[in-house]
Amino acid sequence: MVGANIFHCRKQSWPPEEYVSRATLQLLDFDSAAPPEHAWRRRLNSHATILKEFSVTFMEAIKLMRLGIRMWSYVREEASQGRTAPINPFKRESCKPSATQGVPLGGMGSGSISRGFRGEFRHWQIIPSTCEASPVMANQFSIFISRDEGNKKYASVLAPGQHEGIGKSDDQGISSWGWNLSGQHSTYHALFPRAWTIYDGEPDPELKVSCRQISPFIPHNYRDSSLPTAVFVYTLVNTGKERAKVSLLFTWANSIGGISHLSGDHVNEPFMTAKENPPVTFAIAACETQNVNVTVLPCFGLSEGSCITAKDMWGKMVQDGHFDRENFDSGPSMPSLPGDTHCAAVSASTWVEPHGKCTVAFAVAWSSPKIKFMKGKSYHRRYTKFYGTSERAALDLAHDALTNYKRWEEEIEKWQAPVLRDDRLPEWYKFTLFNELYFLVAGGTVWTDTALPAANRGSNQHESTTVVKAPEAKVDQKQGVTIEQSTVNHYDSTAGSSLKDKTTLMRYGENESMIPQRRGNKYSGHDMLGTHDDSDDVGGFLYLEGVEYIMWCTYDVHFYASYALLMLFPKIELSIQRDFAKAVLCEDRRKMKFLAEGNCGIRKVRGAIPHDLGTHDPWHEMNAYNIHDTSTWKDLNPKFVLQVYRDFAATGDLSFGAEVWPSVCAAIEYMDRFDRDNDCLIENDGFPDQTYDTWTVHGVSAYCGGLWLAALQAAAAMALQLGDRAFAERCKGKFVNAKSVFEAKLWNGSYFNYDSGSSSNSKSIQTDQLSGQWYTASSGLPNLFDDFKIESSLRKIYDFNVMKVRGGRMGAVNGMHPNGKVDETCMQSREIWTGVTYAAAATMILAGMEEEAFTTAEGIFIAGWSEEGFGYSFQTPEAWTMDGHFRSLIYMRPLSIWGMQWALSLPKAILEAPKINIMDRIHLSHSAKYFHNETSVKKIAEKVKCLGDSVFHCTC
Repeated sequence: MVGANIFHCRKQSWPPEEYVSRATLQLLDFDSAAPPEHAWRRRLNSHATILKEFSVTFMEAIKLMRLGIRMWSYVREEASQGRTAPINPFKRESCKPSATQGVPLGGMGSGSISRGFRGEFRHWQIIPSTCEASPVMANQFSIFISRDEGNKKYASVLAPGQHEGIGKSDDQGISSWGWNLSGQHSTYHALFPRAWTIYDGEPDPELKVSCRQISPFIPHNYRDSSLPTAVFVYTLVNTGKERAKVSLLFTWANSIGGISHLSGDHVNEPFMTAKENPPVTFAIAACETQNVNVTVLPCFGLSEGSCITAKDMWGKMVQDGHFDRENFDSGPSMPSLPGDTHCAAVSASTWVEPHGKCTVAFAVAWSSPKIKFMKGKSYHRRYTKFYGTSERAALDLAHDALTNYKRWEEEIEKWQAPVLRDDRLPEWYKFTLFNELYFLVAGGTVWTDTALPAANRGSNQHESTTVVKAPEAKVDQKQGVTIEQSTVNHYDSTAGSSLKDKTTLMRYGENESMIPQRRGNKYSGHDMLGTHDDSDDVGGFLYLEGVEYIMWCTYDVHFYASYALLMLFPKIELSIQRDFAKAVLCEDRRKMKFLAEGNCGIRKVRGAIPHDLGTHDPWHEMNAYNIHDTSTWKDLNPKFVLQVYRDFAATGDLSFGAEVWPSVCAAIEYMDRFDRDNDCLIENDGFPDQTYDTWTVHGVSAYCGGLWLAALQAAAAMALQLGDRAFAERCKGKFVNAKSVFEAKLWNGSYFNYDSGSSSNSKSIQTDQLSGQWYTASSGLPNLFDDFKIESSLRKIYDFNVMKVRGGRMGAVNGMHPNGKVDETCMQSREIWTGVTYAAAATMILAGMEEEAFTTAEGIFIAGWSEEGFGYSFQTPEAWTMDGHFRSLIYMRPLSIWGMQWALSLPKAILEAPKINIMDRIHLSHSAKYFHNETSVKKIAEKVKCLGDSVFHCTC
């Protein structure tokens, strides 16, 4: 529960000196070891509150009873087929969600592992659509310090808290380790994709330790950003008068989360593949230099019957500070028994002189080259384009991560610097903007090397790489890499079972290097310092609506989140738009049951934008969402037209515009069926037929109607630029008539009513009422309405939906009655939607209301991210109620904070958009030069009307 002071105390700055002593910051002020000035911060001993999930009211439960019964039946039916329902409100996690999250590991689309701010590795999403929330407690960093010839020793796991069962005399598990860290003098600092943990004299008062976590999330870099790896750089500063021997230990369990480590038959040995099932291979590594000695323990167990127990391993490190060098030559371990766990360890030891400094680097990498979806199709992940499909890739990934992490950091700092140095921006906004990007890694992202299934491609497309040792080659860095590779959990996602696993050791000495082997005109090695992949073919990209709503690329939500991809990875954004453009022209006549009413319909209607790209067979079986028939939703088609035009205008990609133009026309034409009275304005049908899928709309809707107006204007502008003047004229005529009707039916003098019906909430103030205007202004098009109407509506939203909710410290409630009471018509009308709040703030920025915009968005930070808030950092939910109960953690829509950044830094193409109203411009006579360009582009558009070569089955 949020403390009362949260709504009265407005903190503008979170300087690192409040968390780390200034003297320690000065000692660490080299090699990026000190935490940044702008970051999200927590003390490691902070209380991790249990989060509270939402519940429906009695009246809402009555209304939803029939839906609930049908949903229960559907969930059970899917489970009987070995599948997971895309929405399962009855599922309860064994691990209760808590305020413990931190920056996740790795790049995009190759599986993710989150890491809590206290150091635990949790939220495993290696297998698509599967999230194991519980931490694997054996995965830890630990430190061992010896001074005064061994008379003064410290040994501790570098994470606070106590393990279950600690203190039992016969315990052979990890509770026998030294869980001594209080966390009182240790702090966590997050600025995605990096994080810093500072141990300010813990456990040794005379040793300052900085652990820097780095992942390769690098905008516009479509190669490194796909890599499943992360680096941990430890910086040690000895403030004592005597030298200290310091050993850092990295332990890792043979597990992909949940109970997978207990399934048995896990073996630590090289490169064993599971028959026809996607393998998962882990590698943990440390960088060996002239000053750092690396040793390994290939295998230890967590049970008393293990040959080497966790207690034995810990005792060895306490006594010696390292393992035996002979372990590099050890063979494969015996397979683990069911209920037992195999773990491995890498130790890096060094001497730190009095007042001296030392750096030790570790890496973790995982390789799961093939993605297999529930209904059988499999794909190769994006990173295999550069590393091949061998499970050995994890070893190479770890090696290259340790070699190249400094370059990654340089690129990350160059990207973030303009925002962090902008004195006009509030500090909370700077680091929240970057930290909300966690979702692109931890939100169940899949990035394939192509949209075609792996079985449909030739055998040579993913040829394994060749690596050669070259002792005689010149090596730029005089350091080797010691790698422990663990092939774990060959997991069959169709059956939900884990198969046999193995682990191996591999070592690169100080005089060896990795060099690429030339084959013809191509290199097949792993030179990550090479040029980026600049082709337009960036493969297939999927990301979940949320970890609780398992649907890929949910389009009504992508409408809000897409600004992040457009700004940072525009080729991925265009790729997603192409996927939906192809889908528009296709039809899937298979029957499906819609749970809200119990009626049946076809899965995908030609001309309608799909709600999502599917769940168990993405790209081929769309519309996994089955509560309502989304072919009757009124927002999806306008959102497609608006996103396409924004992307087209921002990128200036003429070929993209021509390719998707037939789909834009089809999407506009499809909407004619919803104009019931031929006034050119669409009407809603008295049920929740838009993204607010429990909030009923009657007649003309401010939300859907506004989107429709904006789509007509965008389609007219795009038609003009692509040479389709007839279509431009048609859209113009519709727009003029529809706008007149829209204003006459909804404008009440200060804002646009929720809808034109006569229900109790028809005059409600909807936060999202100007969503169409948001996209219009974002795309460089003239405003939909005059300035007074826009500013008056935004002022009403700010004064009522924002400031009347806990003084503006929670975000904007979706619906508010004009008497100042929250609209409690349904669950969603009374909720605060994080992504919608950011979108409203972006609209305010575009209207010149910057102060109101940042106050509005700050409510999401205060309630969700601040130290006094509800604890939703790095797991921002879809919504919360005014008492702080969440719905749907780790959700896509909050990425819309990048819509604010888009509004603050509009690209040149948008800023230089024509100032003349596009509708007036359609009537102007055109120069011969402009007419020539129109004609040539129109020919391109005509050539791509049929998209029969797509993965969809076109019905042209």
